[in-house]
Amino acid sequence: MKKKGIGLKVPAPSKVCSDKKCPFHGSIRVRGKIFLGLVISDKMARTVTVTWPGRRYVPKYERYEKRRSKLKAHNPECINARKGDVVLIAETRPLSKTKHFVVVKVLGKESKKEMLKQEALQEQEAVTPDKQKNKPLEEDKTSKKKQEEVKSGER
Repeated sequence: MKKKGIGLKVPAPSKVCSDKKCPFHGSIRVRGKIFLGLVISDKMARTVTVTWPGRRYVPKYERYEKRRSKLKAHNPECINARKGDVVLIAETRPLSKTKHFVVVKVLGKESKKEMLKQEALQEQEAVTPDKQKNKPLEEDKTSKKKQEEVKSGER
């Protein structure tokens, strides 16, 4: 019997795997919560560590604090998420002591926020390289003059 889908509007990966814990090619069903996160570790076999940031209000200080949630998710062979990927994970039955989620889709290599930061840095470097190059040269000339004055004053 052929599976029609996993119940989410996510296309099936083009690769085919023989993983029993794959939601597309195995016998695992997804249910419950769905998260979007960043893979911070892929060192374990068929497992990735996914994290996402959050803010929590602290009434005592009337400010927000940064927090992050971190959990482990099964990484099927057909999806093969790597460190730095932004992924969509879905809840499933317990797969091991710590794994209760499975990677459903790889959305990209980096988050939009990081990409915007890199673009801004590249634009800044493209605009100001001449100014940065000229400043050290001027400073070197003035520092050489000061050194010569100090040397002549010592004599």
